[in-house]
Amino acid sequence: MTGYLVTGASGFIGRRVLQRLLAADPDARITAVVRSSSVPSFATLLESIDGGDRVITVTGDLTEDGLGLRDISGLGDVDHVVHLAAIYDMAADAASQEEANTEGTRRVAALSVDLGAMLHHVSSIAVSGDYDGVFTEADFDKGQGFPTPYHRTKFEAEQIVRETPDLRWRVYRPTAVVGDSRTGEMDKIDGPYYFFGQLATLGMLPSFLKMPMPDLGRIELVPVDYVADSIVALVDHRPAESGLVFHLADPTPTTITDMVNALAPAFDAPRGFDAVPNALIRPVLAAGSRGPLRAARDIVVTQLGIPPAMADLVSLPVDFRSDESAATLGGLGVELPDLCEYGPRLWRYWYDHLDLARHRRADARGPLVGKNVLITGASAGIGRATARMCITRGANVFLVARDSDRLAEAVAELEAETPAAGLPLGRAYAYQADITDESSVQTVVKSIIAEHDHVDVLVNNAGRSIRRSTLNSVDRSHDYQRTMAVNYFGAVYMTLALLPHMTARQTGHVVNVSSIAVQSRGPRFGAYGASKAALEAFSAATAAETLSDHVTFSTVRLPLTRTRMIAPTDAYQAQHGVWSVDKAAARVLYAIANRPKRVNTFLGDLVDAGHHLFPRLTNRIMHQEFLMVGESEAALGRKS
Repeated sequence: MTGYLVTGASGFIGRRVLQRLLAADPDARITAVVRSSSVPSFATLLESIDGGDRVITVTGDLTEDGLGLRDISGLGDVDHVVHLAAIYDMAADAASQEEANTEGTRRVAALSVDLGAMLHHVSSIAVSGDYDGVFTEADFDKGQGFPTPYHRTKFEAEQIVRETPDLRWRVYRPTAVVGDSRTGEMDKIDGPYYFFGQLATLGMLPSFLKMPMPDLGRIELVPVDYVADSIVALVDHRPAESGLVFHLADPTPTTITDMVNALAPAFDAPRGFDAVPNALIRPVLAAGSRGPLRAARDIVVTQLGIPPAMADLVSLPVDFRSDESAATLGGLGVELPDLCEYGPRLWRYWYDHLDLARHRRADARGPLVGKNVLITGASAGIGRATARMCITRGANVFLVARDSDRLAEAVAELEAETPAAGLPLGRAYAYQADITDESSVQTVVKSIIAEHDHVDVLVNNAGRSIRRSTLNSVDRSHDYQRTMAVNYFGAVYMTLALLPHMTARQTGHVVNVSSIAVQSRGPRFGAYGASKAALEAFSAATAAETLSDHVTFSTVRLPLTRTRMIAPTDAYQAQHGVWSVDKAAARVLYAIANRPKRVNTFLGDLVDAGHHLFPRLTNRIMHQEFLMVGESEAALGRKS
């Protein structure tokens, strides 16, 4: 009975190695070292694979002495330690990579010596660094430099393996690992996947074209199933020999142009050909990695969603050879799949599951079909009318308000609506919450996301109005506090609760229902206008910060609208020009669907222009309005 101890068994490569070890040896005894945080998901994984019940799970961590294993005698006889655990992220910080990749490997090597086991260390093409020339299985320290902490720590880890006394070892150096050649499955955006979003634009060109491209040099890709098959096949190859190194790579040179051509059929893009020699391109790429040009380049690639470290790798000159390893693997029945055959599967999986823009794709039937919209103050008035318009256009709406009875009525009414022609009817869901209570907001947002997966649009509609002159408010500071609590802090709480969720999905839109009062600065609306102006300032600043995360903000400045909010002011009951709820809601709907920065009215823009162009005259007009239209009965305390 052969005993295996596997680190990183829950990872992208590790779980495939684990499955193949179980399949290759029905009598194998396999112990998986898994971090405590990964134990639940790993248990689920074991339930889904054949032989998973034969795997013994122990809790451990690369960053702890002895991997945190209290008693290694309990592991039994271990013949092979398969070390897959590492940080495989070029963008990770140097300290984390040092601790996991370098020091973690030191701990695994020491454990392997204590167990008397052969260490199978999964290294990387990264050990070759920036070496300019042929790099074979026999090469290691060639005086190369290391463009990233990842390259350096992978080199140091392999050096530790080679220099640990009494250690029997083997090293496996895969090149850039991409998705499964049969399913396209990949666990994250990494390596060449960072550039897929830019390649997608080629699909807009006619596919019959022949597209000239710069020769960006070789790219080394292997699918994850080939890597797993290779490791498992080589574990028992010449089992008594230590010090063997295997390159898990494509022995046939593949250029970046070749990769583009292999992916092109998946998105109907034209094929390319190398029109600018690599000898001319390399100096340009290298120059962009140094001095002031580097800062400019980093800004550009970061805006494109590409880590600057990835731009450095394009110009690496190493000629990574795998002829001997490929011959050995061929003799063991392991053949590398053809990139042209599996490339389209990689693309389709990325497009469906990994593309950061996938959540921003609109349904062909309409911009709101299938979208999830959260509206505060949605049990009545503008919020309820907006919810109705969204639902009839195919959106699912989460109605948030304080009054549970009104919410129930609103949901019943909305579910009886008739959808617009050719569109599905969205669903309405009621959520009771007080948006002035931050904990209540956090709870309701977590509930909505847990139950419905995501929120595409937040509409901060809930509002509180106050029409009272400042002189009549000198002993009513609570009016200002209550107005800010709803109009400003409530909206801020909702935005803060949803912002991490939206940035993680790389899409989101926030619509703030503001007021013409921000533009008019009219008398008696000091408290109300200030609360809306504060929200607008907060949103403008946040919008500038989240532009690259594709989270956008719209401000809808509405004029006086006939809702319950204006009912206490008798003068408004017969006033002409007051908007209907549906007219106001249509403006909010426009902001939801089209994402403009602002939705203003002609009157609001006119008054705003007057404040800038004729400030004294406009102020005088405002003062006359103040003198002519008195305080409401409610403001004077004569009406509840």
